[in-house]
Amino acid sequence: MVAGLTAAAVVAVAVLAYQASANAPDSVASSSSATPKASASAPAQPTAKPKPTKDALAVPADSDTGERVVYALKDRRVWLVDGDEKALRTFTVMPSPVSPPPGVYQVSSRSGTVQGSDGIPIEHVVRFANVGEVAVGFSAAQDGSMQAPDPQSKTGGVRMKRADGNAMWTFATVGAKVVVVP
Repeated sequence: MVAGLTAAAVVAVAVLAYQASANAPDSVASSSSATPKASASAPAQPTAKPKPTKDALAVPADSDTGERVVYALKDRRVWLVDGDEKALRTFTVMPSPVSPPPGVYQVSSRSGTVQGSDGIPIEHVVRFANVGEVAVGFSAAQDGSMQAPDPQSKTGGVRMKRADGNAMWTFATVGAKVVVVP
């Protein structure tokens, strides 16, 4: 039985080796010696540089500088950025029906635990803007939920998970910069 398994393994390796050599680039597959061969073909052209891929979790480029909270409306994402431009944490949020326009704001007030304007008990409330009569701020529901709010309601609570709310609470004290980007 062991001999049969060994034979099957050798056959599998041989098949894989054949497939690899059959699919190898010409520059590798045709070379049977280690010595490079001269060619009378056209001079070598530089290869195109691969396009850099945008890191979906990277701090948005146009989000100001310095220590700040960055809130991307379209991406429904927040970054906590230190003074060295390093994202200490990033997480998704559930936006409120009322959102502030893009711009630079400051944390104006904070509350440890309160009743949200939607009736849900919330914690770690970090307010940074007003849109008309509606205060806009980050918070976490005490029950951990991140349900989509009623789109007809006039609330400004940007909800996050409790662990993210804890991080926000520690990072964004009164006066901290909050940058809202589209």
